Amino acid sequence: LLPPPGAAEFSPSLDSDFTFTLPAGRKECFYQPMRKEASLELEYQVLDGAGLDVDFHLLSPKGETLVFDERKSDGVHTVETEDGDYMFCFDNTFSTISEKVIFFELILDNMGEDGQDEEDWKKYVTGTDLLDMKLEDILESINSVKARLSKSVQIQTLLRAFEARDRNIQESNFDRVNFWSMVNLGVMVVVSAVQVYMLKSLFEDKRKSRT
Repeated sequence: LLPPPGAAEFSPSLDSDFTFTLPAGRKECFYQPMRKEASLELEYQVLDGAGLDVDFHLLSPKGETLVFDERKSDGVHTVETEDGDYMFCFDNTFSTISEKVIFFELILDNMGEDGQDEEDWKKYVTGTDLLDMKLEDILESINSVKARLSKSVQIQTLLRAFEARDRNIQESNFDRVNFWSMVNLGVMVVVSAVQVYMLKSLFEDKRKSRT
């Protein structure tokens, strides 16, 4: 599949995240180029919008449907990839009035960059027998720290997305409570006025009957 003109495409970085607004009745697709025997992990969440749901599609370079989620608020999917462009779409065509705010994150593994880094390090391995710690050990420690930092960044990003969605829900509930409180207050004022008017009418009728 070739990306159509104007389609969004992400560079082959290890971690990418994006938040966008999907209008009502619209469908938005993105393309991610992948290598053979790599791994693509995609997580998405609907942060705001009526129902907090969206349709999600993930297609292979051959156009085969790998994942289809119907009207879900979030999802996590991992696929082993081949060479080509993977397409994933968020579909809000079932909604006619409500737009959705969607967050998604891509995590790419085995894209070949780490392997190249290791090859570059191996050029300097020779002649280090006198060192207490070999460069292979240093590289292993650096890779371990890098992996943990990447995982920490991923968790923080997801926590921010959860916080944004919870804040939107709380603000919506706050507005709803305020609206119905004002409605109840208005009803109470109207009922009180009607009761006062009826009581005055009763007393006026009694005075007229005595005369």
